Amino acid sequence: MENHEHALLEIEGLKTYFKTKQGTGKVVDGIDLTLNKGETLGIVGESGCGKSMTSLSILQLIPHPGKIVGGHVRLNGEDLAHKSEKEMRRIRGNQISMIFQEPMTSLNPVITIGEQIAETIRQHQKVGRKESHVRAVEMLKLVGIPSPEKRAKQEPYQLSGGMRQRVMIAMSLACNPEVLIADEPTTALDVTVQSQILKLMKNLQKQIDMGIIFITHDLGVVAETCDNVAVMYAGEIIEHSTTKELFKSPKHPYTQGLLNSLPRLNEDQDELIAMKGSIPSPMYEHIGCKFAERCPVAQPECFEKKPELIEYDDGEYKVRCFVFDKNKKKGEEVYE
Repeated sequence: MENHEHALLEIEGLKTYFKTKQGTGKVVDGIDLTLNKGETLGIVGESGCGKSMTSLSILQLIPHPGKIVGGHVRLNGEDLAHKSEKEMRRIRGNQISMIFQEPMTSLNPVITIGEQIAETIRQHQKVGRKESHVRAVEMLKLVGIPSPEKRAKQEPYQLSGGMRQRVMIAMSLACNPEVLIADEPTTALDVTVQSQILKLMKNLQKQIDMGIIFITHDLGVVAETCDNVAVMYAGEIIEHSTTKELFKSPKHPYTQGLLNSLPRLNEDQDELIAMKGSIPSPMYEHIGCKFAERCPVAQPECFEKKPELIEYDDGEYKVRCFVFDKNKKKGEEVYE
């Protein structure tokens, strides 16, 4: 599943904490991830699990008072976790790009679309005004925007939500980044537009052999786009495997709960099974497993000590769960 030798992006033991008067919020609490060239890695979990903060940590865009307190973020072997703001500005948009959830907050409302893309190109690559505008129109064409010359002269409010999201993709890909981080990029779009945007991202990925980190709470999107998946819960990764393996045989009780709460087209379901409770606050100090309070199969030891993320079947998948570990050793499934 993972190839550390040629890893494009390697995250090791990453911890991002928010120190406040009320205490310390462990928002990202020691995660390991690897992304290879041309691969799409999905990070899934409920709101508040730390997945967006993971992406902001990679780019060093953590809001105050958040801070990386441990770990490494290596891009082609070079550690980004301790780089200066000036160095990070050179890397952002150039080697690593990000698409945010809501394009209207990322686009300048009073500057034309073409000029915004052209400005991104000029910031990172040594090209003149004229050439940057030609490239901007090419990028709009590449992301499937009709009449790109005309659209380049328009301002964001003149475009639909789907069009604006395409503009964001054009902008984030304008400098051929090696890594693209997409944070819930299709949440606000209707299903048909969402499907077009996902297809577009996959096609562009093939063209420039880019690695994509896809951050989402939508397992349908994961099934459609990702090669590997990391499931996050309360700042930790609790399961990591290929997408195929995850959907065929989810191992962690939380992942099983997530999949059970999905509607299935080919089965008669009277009702969806909702998971009880919600993600604990990152301020809350856990002794045992962070999921124990909500877990249907929790044992006494789950409340007493913290499970490790263990690799199984020659690294085919990783799971953080005492119950799974015990049953695996006995050759049983976690659930009956």
